[in-house]
Amino acid sequence: MPEQFVVPQFLDVESKIIGPITARQFIILLATLMLDFLVYRIFLSLLAVLGLGIPILAIGLIFAFAKVNGQPFHYIMLSMIQTFRKPFIRVWDKTVDDSQLKASIKNDGEVVAEPVEKKKKPIERSHLSDVSLIVNTGGAYSPDEEYGQ
Repeated sequence: MPEQFVVPQFLDVESKIIGPITARQFIILLATLMLDFLVYRIFLSLLAVLGLGIPILAIGLIFAFAKVNGQPFHYIMLSMIQTFRKPFIRVWDKTVDDSQLKASIKNDGEVVAEPVEKKKKPIERSHLSDVSLIVNTGGAYSPDEEYGQ
């Protein structure tokens, strides 16, 4: 009888290390509290701590605990940064060939000719048996000879 193996489940769930807090959340909160402490030690003013420390704490809490569509907030921020850096979607226009593209570059970006659509020749009969015979005979069989073409 074959051995039974336990298949791991819930691989996308992060491990909790301190109560309900994951390691990622703990590191983010620790970094946030260190920044707040630096603000306190540098400015030594209650007004500065309230003005800078509270927004830093709020941003840290958002990064640690907020989720958008089930994804952690830092994934959303990374996606936003990538979108702002490269906002344009580039789509390959398959209808324009090289000669039309070169002509449009010479004419300051204006497309000169209308794109020509290439149509495939309709299939008259199945060529599967011909292809299998060509492969099996190592290329010695030619379907053109059989049908007198």
